[in-house]
Amino acid sequence: MAATTGVYPCYKNQFQIGTGADGNTMSNIADCETFGVAFDNGVEEWHPFEQEGWIRRLLTAKGVTITVTAKRNVGDTGNDFIAGLAWENGRDAEAPFQWTFPDGTKIVFNDAVINVTNLGSGESTNVAPLEFEVLSNGKPTVTPAA
Repeated sequence: MAATTGVYPCYKNQFQIGTGADGNTMSNIADCETFGVAFDNGVEEWHPFEQEGWIRRLLTAKGVTITVTAKRNVGDTGNDFIAGLAWENGRDAEAPFQWTFPDGTKIVFNDAVINVTNLGSGESTNVAPLEFEVLSNGKPTVTPAA
């Protein structure tokens, strides 16, 4: 993907899941519609005398949750892989996950926890959904755009 400058539409963000046995084969996930990102930060606070009542703070912990809504696309490698994780627990529900930004920056969560929250349920005339969360599990690898 070519680097983007200026403003851009959200669909320029791309997501890949590690589908190979070695975890190195990254596959796109078909039919993703929306995503949201929440940063779960831990902030330590204290009130030292020399600050005369003013609070001091230090960011001491960080986590990321990416919530994705998609349509279930049977036969797509990435979509099938995530759908299959609905039945897994523990370490079997982990996979490498990559977020590629429009400018070319890549964030890789090596052992992301994939929490499937909806698999095919809805009204009879709806297209079957695939909804999931990607929860960071340790520090990600950040590769800035070249």
